[in-house]
Amino acid sequence: MTANITPSRLAALVKTRCQIFQTAYNPTSARTGAKYLRARLRGPSMVKYYPPVANIAELARTYKNAGLVDFAEAQRLKDVEDKKRRGKGAPPKAKDKGGSFPLQKDSKLTSTCHIVNEWLDRPEA
Repeated sequence: MTANITPSRLAALVKTRCQIFQTAYNPTSARTGAKYLRARLRGPSMVKYYPPVANIAELARTYKNAGLVDFAEAQRLKDVEDKKRRGKGAPPKAKDKGGSFPLQKDSKLTSTCHIVNEWLDRPEA
């Protein structure tokens, strides 16, 4: 004798089974990512596999009196100084909140205006 089980009874059975065994009830078979969430994390074993990389900057900071020189950092600082000397460096920081974007005047125009003003202000001969 075969017993016909209705779909609603079967769904109730699956729901009860999920409650008893503490599993996720997913009647629509939607993708949940549970497989990846249950999996062991890979990060710690990858960190153990690859040895730590020592860089010169970190060693120079740790041992300041050892005389280690980071040539890349020294070159960067030299380039920054060169740019500042040419007027291409970073703008100065503002002293107050309102002065963060000062108006920059054209240096040629300003020098020309000074020459004209001096010429106009000279005493008549």
